[in-house]
Amino acid sequence: MVAVTTTRVSRHVDAPRAAVYRALLDPGAVARWKVPEGMTCQVHEFDAREGGTLRVSLTYDEPAPRGKTTAHTDTYRGRFVRLVPDELVVEVDVFETADPALRGEMTSTISLDDAPGGGTELTAVHDGVPDAVAPADNELGWRTALDRLAALVERGT
Repeated sequence: MVAVTTTRVSRHVDAPRAAVYRALLDPGAVARWKVPEGMTCQVHEFDAREGGTLRVSLTYDEPAPRGKTTAHTDTYRGRFVRLVPDELVVEVDVFETADPALRGEMTSTISLDDAPGGGTELTAVHDGVPDAVAPADNELGWRTALDRLAALVERGT
């Protein structure tokens, strides 16, 4: 059995919940924000509806890091479990990998609330992260991705 961890990250976004929610479900926006520093993102499939599927690859910019799927790429596939407009996105993902230490379903829950004084308070909870993924690395990846999301929606582009 693979041991798992949970990552929880919150981020204030100076934009309305509707704008943040749109960016969570737009494949073009996802390719720009849902990627840690030092990687690029390719969205292969993205059917943003409950029951819809997705497939995404994250490729390291430098050749040194070892990918989970290929030498330099982490690919995951999943499905949207629950979508509540302007409030909640829940998806379940699995890495495409031969490594048993990286297998298992991971659930990402992103909730959006009105922030005091304006904007949106975003909370991301990533459950079921395999122990083979360092918790500090996963948290850093989420933080940098959410910084990109904030920059994207705060600019309105």
